[in-house]
Amino acid sequence: MPHMPTYEYFCEANGQTIEVSHRLSERLTSWGELCQRTGTAAGRTPARSPIRRLISAAAVLSGKGAGAAAEPASCDAGPACCGGGCGLPS
Repeated sequence: MPHMPTYEYFCEANGQTIEVSHRLSERLTSWGELCQRTGTAAGRTPARSPIRRLISAAAVLSGKGAGAAAEPASCDAGPACCGGGCGLPS
């Protein structure tokens, strides 16, 4: 199974942040889409409510199957690293 990045999406309409794994090329845009992908109940929030991705690639699933713990991504900038400003271990 390929490794998929984990992203956090924030819905301003309800103040909730939900984590989801998907391909880098995908982008979720609505609360309904996010709820459908994660199996989360939409509640009273309209399905068309916009969501915003908070982190680009904070973690990568270990590939050990569903429910496997996420491992932090590492910085590959080497000597050009900004000194930890990206929040990733070097």
